[in-house]
Amino acid sequence: MQSKIKGVYLVTDRPLCLHHTLEEVVRLSATGGVSLVQLREKETSSREFLELAIHLKHILTPFQIPLLINDRVDICLASGADGVHLGQTDLPWFEARKLLGEKAIIGLSIETKEDWENLQKEHPNPNLDYLAVSPVFDTKTKTNTKPAWGLAGVRWLRENTTLPIVAIGGIHLDNAKEVIEAGANSLAVVSAICSANDPKEATIALKNMF
Repeated sequence: MQSKIKGVYLVTDRPLCLHHTLEEVVRLSATGGVSLVQLREKETSSREFLELAIHLKHILTPFQIPLLINDRVDICLASGADGVHLGQTDLPWFEARKLLGEKAIIGLSIETKEDWENLQKEHPNPNLDYLAVSPVFDTKTKTNTKPAWGLAGVRWLRENTTLPIVAIGGIHLDNAKEVIEAGANSLAVVSAICSANDPKEATIALKNMF
């Protein structure tokens, strides 16, 4: 599944969907060629989270675009989503792998070099589909992050892993190219698509950076 980890990766944020509904943003990004969609819901109930996941899965299936669930392995299982994105305080990735199976896409956020070193110490060849460098640049969409990695941090991780790298945090058209050149296989964006007047065109513009 690692081959799917490339191009534009949409991370949803309903409050940032300024001009369209969440569902319409996802549909338009799909028509624009997004590679992955992650449903991120921090404030909603489990039941509403599940209903949204099922709905987005229905939208994305005809496009053959994987739907990932942020944090919640239970929502992934219940909705039939394609995998999960996990942070450092979520269910351990290897436990998620046991529950979801080998075909699931599982990505892990790496927020510090210490996170990477600990992963290497415990699992030298982790059964993960990607590592997310988080955040590359300072961003307002996530306020509880560690200091930004910067381009040098992306290059450092690229030199230290063969896994696909997803870059997230403060990425937009003006800096996308240099993040790719630093070694990112995929760019995860939130407001660059969610807040766009035309999410399809925003997706195409980012995709053209590759």
